[in-house]
Amino acid sequence: MADNLLATQLRKGMIVKIEKELYRIFGCQHVTPGNLRGFVRVKMRNIRTGSMAEEKLRSEDIVERISLEQKAMQYLYNDNEGYHFMDTVTYDQVLLTAALLGDSVGFLKPEMNIEVEFYGENPIGIELPQSVDLKVIETMPAIKGATATNQTKPATLETGVVIQVPPFIGEGDVIRVNTETGEYQTRA
Repeated sequence: MADNLLATQLRKGMIVKIEKELYRIFGCQHVTPGNLRGFVRVKMRNIRTGSMAEEKLRSEDIVERISLEQKAMQYLYNDNEGYHFMDTVTYDQVLLTAALLGDSVGFLKPEMNIEVEFYGENPIGIELPQSVDLKVIETMPAIKGATATNQTKPATLETGVVIQVPPFIGEGDVIRVNTETGEYQTRA
């Protein structure tokens, strides 16, 4: 299913078809330079190849938005081939590559329930929950008496991703992380 949109209606996360290729939008910026016509600068990832691209579209350009089918699935494990997911109803398994998942791999935990996005019969990505609880496995020692300040320190989480956390967080703490921004939210 597809809808036609003006370039100014594009938003982060949408899937669009440009020149017979599917792209996931990672950012849009509407630019109006002085007395010239406005345009939209779009950062996007080619779903087939995984390569990033930046496109400049005129404000009045029409872009085809693609609607995807979503299926509830459970993340099982990853290996040399990629990341394995299982349909929670039919128990069918699908494989997604790291290129398709992008930064999402840093927030995947085994047995996590997520939505896998399909274009036709092909899985092309996942939709993570808004936040996920992860254990801190390595960071500098917690500072006694530290309160919430603007200071942060790096922490490695159980999935291998490194994020900035407040100084009072120590190894073994479970924290809630925003999956869209990759930022610390709170202790879990």
